[in-house]
Amino acid sequence: MKKEIIKKSYYGLVTGAIIVGATATILGYSLKKTTEIFEEHIFEKLNSFPLLFIIAPSVGITLIYFTRKYLFKGKKNKGIAEIFHTLSNRKDELPFYKVPSHYINGFLTVIFGGSTGIEVSTVVATAALGASVHKKDTVANSYKTELICAGVAAGITTLFGSPIAGILFSIEVISRKVTKSVLLSCGISVLIAWTFVHFFDNEILFEYHVSLWNTKAIPFMILLSVLAGVTAVYFTKCVIFIKKVFSKISNNFIRVNLGAVLVGISIFFFPALYGDSYHGINELLTSNYYTPLPIGFLLSLFCIIIFKPLAASLTLGAGGDGGVFAPSIVTGAALGTFVATFCNQYFQTDLIVLNFALLGAGAMLSAAIHAPLTSLFLTCAIVGGGYNLFIPLLFGVFIAKYVAKFLCHYTVYTYKRKDNKFLFDIK
Repeated sequence: MKKEIIKKSYYGLVTGAIIVGATATILGYSLKKTTEIFEEHIFEKLNSFPLLFIIAPSVGITLIYFTRKYLFKGKKNKGIAEIFHTLSNRKDELPFYKVPSHYINGFLTVIFGGSTGIEVSTVVATAALGASVHKKDTVANSYKTELICAGVAAGITTLFGSPIAGILFSIEVISRKVTKSVLLSCGISVLIAWTFVHFFDNEILFEYHVSLWNTKAIPFMILLSVLAGVTAVYFTKCVIFIKKVFSKISNNFIRVNLGAVLVGISIFFFPALYGDSYHGINELLTSNYYTPLPIGFLLSLFCIIIFKPLAASLTLGAGGDGGVFAPSIVTGAALGTFVATFCNQYFQTDLIVLNFALLGAGAMLSAAIHAPLTSLFLTCAIVGGGYNLFIPLLFGVFIAKYVAKFLCHYTVYTYKRKDNKFLFDIK
């Protein structure tokens, strides 16, 4: 009898994972594509009248303010901390309205220039899908964590085309444990997501190809990994400080527009900061990797490294929806490009700029979300031949993570679970 109950329960988990995987894939794909289309279209229009960059983020964040106030009854989004809270408290559920809330608000934030990305919006929305299926499933009612992880894994797989990164993110960041049921649910959902991506959305994030790397570059790669860890801590402290300052502003109009206008001014001077900024990285990497470049290019890179975390923090402080995925990837890529270009320019090295851009992106993402394995496989998947950099990336993501851990000791920007484990809130 007991075996029959267990068997029936697993059938319920499999069924739930299939439903969650399919719906999360559709949600992630639709949000990704609609955001890309609108972001590119609006950016091109605004680029003809650059002064409009200053007010564009205000439009998006103001729309978010009104959707929260009237459509979602004043209920605020709290990012990935909402997932941790529902997993730590058995009676607390992740309500279904979080799906449209994060979907709409993430979309509005990015297309109007809010300097974040849709990744965390997708993660929380797909987690809410998993939680909703859990509530309605009378058989697999004990598999709350598994179905939430299934939704998240499918969402990450759809965004980046890496099923391994999807599973690892669910384990490293969400469940924080490996069980047969978690692996089963995530495996089913990412299989569905990966199959969909393979046939309908097999474009990689950056259209570049890694062919080789040189062992002579190892010392510079170690230096870059350390700098990425330091920059990630700078980003974290920016988010904490700015959100703390903005929380003290009682006037909603001032709070929303102050942050948004400051983001708009940043975009006016540095259009690469617009939205998720992936377009900015593509522009950076079109430069010749070996030709000495003018000092102005290095200054532009330095400004992106400094101002992208600030712009992302201001976007979140003003009420935008998003997280640190895109800002970390972009800032890290700019940092890697800066290190390689600077060394090539002034020390006559022969560093491959693309390799350093990828290493910087992966290392900083690892330090920001404290998920080195996720960052490793995700970075390998965003360019052609990314796995050729597997070994330097493997060392880079762990070096950056532990540098960041050493600098902050988990004392800032944390969310405490009942099991006394501290996790970084990546909203």
